[in-house]
Formats: sequence, structure tokens, C-alpha cells
Amino acid sequence: MSAAIASNCCSLKNTVDYKTFVGGSRLKRSCSINHFLKPTKNSTRFVVASSGNTETAQLTQARGRFYFNITGFPFPLGPFLNRRTIRTEAVKNVIWLFEQEQALGFSSVSTNIRMTVIKLKSGGLWVHAPIAPTKECIQLVKELGAPVECIILPTFAYEHKIFVGPFSRKFPQAQVWVAPRQWSWPLNLPLEFFGIFGSKTIKDDDISTPWAGEIEQKVLSSPEVGIGPYVEVAFYHKPSRTLLVTDAVIFVPRQPPNCISKESLLSSAKNGLAVKILSKGKEVSDEPVVDNKMNRQKGWERMVLQILFLGPSNLLEPNSSFAQMSQKLIVSPIVKTLVFSKVPEKVKDWIDGIARDWRFKRIIPAHFSAPINASRSDFLAAFAFLDDLLDDRYDTRPSLSLLFASLMGKAASYFPPDDMKTLSSLDDFLVSVGAVKKTVSGRKR
Repeated sequence: MSAAIASNCCSLKNTVDYKTFVGGSRLKRSCSINHFLKPTKNSTRFVVASSGNTETAQLTQARGRFYFNITGFPFPLGPFLNRRTIRTEAVKNVIWLFEQEQALGFSSVSTNIRMTVIKLKSGGLWVHAPIAPTKECIQLVKELGAPVECIILPTFAYEHKIFVGPFSRKFPQAQVWVAPRQWSWPLNLPLEFFGIFGSKTIKDDDISTPWAGEIEQKVLSSPEVGIGPYVEVAFYHKPSRTLLVTDAVIFVPRQPPNCISKESLLSSAKNGLAVKILSKGKEVSDEPVVDNKMNRQKGWERMVLQILFLGPSNLLEPNSSFAQMSQKLIVSPIVKTLVFSKVPEKVKDWIDGIARDWRFKRIIPAHFSAPINASRSDFLAAFAFLDDLLDDRYDTRPSLSLLFASLMGKAASYFPPDDMKTLSSLDDFLVSVGAVKKTVSGRKR
């Protein structure tokens, strides 16, 4: 949701209220161009009254969003030159969310990537999973009026690792903390290669960290699921009862995140080669895509299905599959299939510890919707599929709440079988070449 800008205004308010899709809580969304229009001691106000001034403001805005990134394997992460940053306030005066668009290589598939910033009792800022440090992004951080004390890399994943070095150089006084067992593929490069120097390693339940009195952490460092371990650290902010994860769970919103451009949505709505291949023999129109709400929504639904399934069964008519995957807390099909199903014991121990020790009421992942109003039962329900992959040592007499969570989870984790075919074939291939482990068999009942 973007704020309208009047052509003859002298100043702009830098926030606009809106309601999230999840839980209906009130948040504040920062207009991503406002800091360029906001007067300071050493600058004059922009008066958006003429085409010349409008063009100047747009040019300043574009410069603030510039970020050049062509690295990445097997494809670089877009957008390649322009990354808009949107800031929202998740918990008043305590937690802020910063989002940018993230595209896969040269494709039309985009999603949002999220950085979470928490203000500590010390007055400093704790930054989780940094995003591209554009001028706009850094200015939005500085507008919080507090120094950055800690920068956190909560995973081994490239998409989150790549921005930690550049972001930390914008705040050289901050400590950098990284998840253990860092690795990269196809070459296992040291952190220094990514511009990350002098970092400290995050340890499970470590009480010696600068944030120990307010934020706790639990590390999932699995045995090798294939070519390397899956590593993710979950954090719990005790004062606000907020759980932070990276990729463990997601909540797909019906509408596209505001940071994803209309150009990306309309590009995804075009009937390209992928749509024609997955059209099941139906006639595919080659007519130009008109910019309207229906086509933007179609573009978003296609993006989501490709992100979750890689090769969904039918991109021509994505509505049905999208409806089954949206508006619920789930584990992403690709994470479930290629990672969590390989090491169910480690994952089970991790999520049980989170649910046992932390009384959270909201979850903030690094992608899709946030904050999500969710309880421990909701969280456990998303992982109910693990029950079919574990041996008898995990058999217990469940409480009614956990039994209900298990039943909810089996419904919430339902993935359309036709959409899973490509992902299952990929899993079989990766197992055959030794890239990932074989999924463990379900236990006998």
C-alpha cells in the first residue's frame, strides 16, 4: 500500500497507517521516499510543484535505491540496480521490519526479503538478517535515532549472507555475529570472501551475548542433509514475546507485498514459456498484459507457486493451488522436502525446545508475511508432518492441545500432489547423485 503524494505539497508525513493481513494489528508503513523529502538542518524542503522538481525528486529517489549486485550461484539475485526499501513498525518503538524485493536471477519470480531491527534496553539496535544497504535503507535505519550495536547472520544461506559484509561497513562500530558451521556452494568460501570480518559465532542458549537479558537463541545445526548442513538460528525477544526465524516457517499473504514492483508482477502475469509448458494442453493467449488488479494478482500467485514448488502443475490457472498454500502458517514445500524431511530428529528437537521454552505470541520470518499472530500450537502444527518420519522413541501421550495442533498441522501442511511432482522428481535426482540424503521412512503404526 503506497501513500499518495500531492503535487503541490511542501512537506510529507513519513508514515501512513494500514492494517496487516495477519491478525489485523495496526502497523505504520514508512513512505520509502520520505527521507529524501524530509527537511534537515542542512537541507531545504522539496516543493513538489513542477515537473522539474518532480523529476529531481524521482532522480534522488532512484539514486537512493541503487545497489549493484551480480554475484550469486547458480543465478545472481535481483533486482540488479534498484531496490526499494519499505519500513514498518511491528511493535511500537521496539521492533521494525525492513523489506526489499528479491528476484531469482533473470526470471520474473520475486518475493520479499526482510530485515528485522530490535531496539535493546541499552538504547542500541540489534539487526537480524541484513538486506542490501542502499542509501535509502541506511537512512531509514538512522531515522530510528539509535546506534547499531549488533548485526546478526542467522543462517548459512547466500541470500542473507551476501548483504552482511556491506551492511556492517555502514556501521563499523557494530559487532557481527554469525550462525555456526557457515559454508557455501559450489565452493566452500570463507566468510572473509563475503566481506565479513571479525565476526563472532552464535552459540545455542549462550547467556554471554550482549543481548542475553532480552533475546534468547536456539541453533538448528543439522547433520549434513547432503552437500552440507542446514543451519538456522531462531531468536526469542522476551519483552515483546516475538519469535524470529529465517526460513523455518512462512505465511503466504493473499496480496503481494508492497515492496514488489508492479513491473515484476505484470512480467510474471505474461504467458511465457513456463506457463505454456505447464498449461496442460490448454490454449495460451499471447495478448499483451494490461496493468490492472487482476493481472497483478495473477502475477503474484504464479510467483508464489514457483517459489514454493519450483515447477507447479498449472501456472495458467494458479488460483486453486495458491488458495491452498496461502493464509496459513506452513513449512515451505521445498524446505520440507529437501531439508527437514532428511533430518526429522534434529528438527523435532529444535521446534520442541522452541515451543517448550518460549511463550511467543507472534512470529517474524524473513520472507512473505510478518508479523504473524501465532501461538506455540500454531507453530507445532506446521511441523506435524515430522510425526510420520520419526521412530518409536518419539511416541508420547500427547496433550489435547498438541493433539489438536497435530491435526491442524496435517491440514495446514497439505500440498497439492500435482504441484509436488516436479519437486519430488528433483529430490529423487539429488538423492541419486548424492547431493542430498534420502528421506527417512515413515514409522510403522
